[in-house]
Formats: sequence, structure tokens, C-alpha cells
Amino acid sequence: MIQFNEEQPKIALFRALQLGDMLCAVPALRALRHAFPKAEITLIGLPWAHSFVDRFNKYVDRLIVFPGYPGLPEQSFSQPEWDEFITRMQKEEFDCILQMQGNGTIVNEMLQQLQPKQLAGFHRYDSRMNEETFVEYPERENEINRHLLLMQHLGIPGFGTQLEFPVSEQEEIGLLQIAPFVHQEKYVIVHPGSRDTSWQWPPLYFAALADFCASHGYRVVLTGTTDETYITDYLADLMQQPVTNLAGKTSLGMVAALIEHAQLLIANCTGVSQIAAATKTPSLIISMDGEPHRWGPLNRQLHHVYDWTRKRSFTDVYHKLVEMLSLKERSVHALSRFGPVQLGERGFIIG
Repeated sequence: MIQFNEEQPKIALFRALQLGDMLCAVPALRALRHAFPKAEITLIGLPWAHSFVDRFNKYVDRLIVFPGYPGLPEQSFSQPEWDEFITRMQKEEFDCILQMQGNGTIVNEMLQQLQPKQLAGFHRYDSRMNEETFVEYPERENEINRHLLLMQHLGIPGFGTQLEFPVSEQEEIGLLQIAPFVHQEKYVIVHPGSRDTSWQWPPLYFAALADFCASHGYRVVLTGTTDETYITDYLADLMQQPVTNLAGKTSLGMVAALIEHAQLLIANCTGVSQIAAATKTPSLIISMDGEPHRWGPLNRQLHHVYDWTRKRSFTDVYHKLVEMLSLKERSVHALSRFGPVQLGERGFIIG
């Protein structure tokens, strides 16, 4: 349990990870802010997280960029930068640093060098810390619940598991300028990219599902970053139906607004799957990392997560899409006439 003598304590949380990881921690950040409404809460994270702090400024006040450390792959390491970082952090005199990065085998010793008044977070059986402020890392728990369990251990009540992704009016307006159809047509988003290319479902499979959606009256919209246009361009070329390719043309907030108004998202298990959970948009998520229990959305009635590492069956995924669209359209009978999946010259032909 953590306690503070100050009415406005200085709290830092260490989580130097990417978008999907950060979104999963939002319910814990919400609980932390409710428990300490006057605290100065600082995120120690990666450079990109300036935008995260701006978006979630009701929970986090500022960002201190993490310079990297040996054994942590997200950021390269420089000894002079690390020494400068230690000096700066010691001068901050944080009342508490929360270790929300992982099981603590590397980062707990690292954070001790920063000399906070209190250190709390996760530890493991082979590198134990103070039992009052550290909890054993729950390996099999969903990422959202994992951090809420930490908050509970620290005496901080939770405020629900629902994810959030605030979208500004400016982002909504920007989306309408490049995608005026969002309020006029029913559409499905296909997001084939992921930060780790080894965790990408084959574009041919995405193209087959996209063609199925398009042939049933849905506009198909491809999304991705500028660096992912190669895969969306390839996917569009594989398709036999018309497609709207917005990869590289939207900001993150615009993508979130696009997902919010969509009928369905089809994607790898990446940050966009967490955005769909936040906007309560139905999704069909292909988990390529073997950890759907950890990263998949909690609401499995709204979001179907298929573990590709356990069974590589395109037919199973296809039938799940048929089921989800039939529920969406309330027309199971109309969809039942479509037959098996076959591999054609340019991809899968359905029916």
C-alpha cells in the first residue's frame, strides 16, 4: 500500500512501451487519478508518448522521455544519456515511482537508481521486492486487469475496465475531409499491419475477408501508417472488389474516429484492436503472438479474437466473419447460401 504525507504528491509511472500497451494501462491510470486527484502524475516513457500524454491529460500531467537501458529493446542505450537521466530523476524527488513495465527482473533494480521516496509495482519470485508495495507479476492475466490488480494491492480502488480513446473535434473534422462517407455508408475497416512484421496475418487472407465484406454491401477501408502503405497497396491489388485505401493519410486520432463509426474492424492484435475496445466497435482480431489472453479485448461478445498460433485455419476465421456480419445485419438466412472457400487465381473466392 502506498501512502503520502503531501496533499499533492509527485507520482511517476514507468511504462516505456507502445500504443497498445499504453491503452491497456488507461483503466489503472484512471483509478490512480481518482485516488490522488491533486497529484502531479508523470509518465516515464518513449518519445512518441508526448501525444499519449496530450490525449490523456486528465490522467497524466507530463512526460519524461526514457533514454533506454540494457536489456530493454524499445530504446537504444547510451551511458552518458543514462547518467544524465539519473541525475535529473534524483533531483525530481518523486514521492513514488510505479513500475508498470513488466515483471521487474530488469527494471526494478534500474528504478532503484533513481532514488524515489517509494518504489512500487510488479516483482517476480526470483527477484522479490518490498511485499507491501510490490505484487507478484500475474503472468496469465489480461493486461488491463493486471494493472488494476496492482492498483488494488496499493489500496487504490478501480473505476472499471473500459478503455478510452478521446477524439478531438478537429480530428473528426479532419476525417470528414478525406472520408466524407463515414456518416453516410456502412463500412468495414481492414488494418493489416503491425509493428512487428512477424505478427502480420498474410495479406491474401485479409484480402479474401475484405472482398467478402465488399460483396455484401460494405465499403472496405484500409488503414495503416505511412510505413505500412506497402502492405495495404499489396492487399488492395489482391482484392477483386473496390476498396478505399486511407493508409498514410490519417492521424492516429482520425483512425480512432474512423474505427468509432465503423461496423467492424478486422486486424491483427495491435493498437487498433485496443482502440476498437475503447470505441466499442465490433472487431475480428487475429492474434499472431500466442497471447490473446493478455492482449485481446476483454469483451469477447463484441470482439472475437482468433489465436492463429494454435490453429491456422482461414476457414474458421471466414466462418466467424460470416457469423459476425449475419448478426450485424440480422440476416443469418441470407448469408447461409454462400458456400465453401476456394483459392482462385488472385486469392480466395467465396461461394
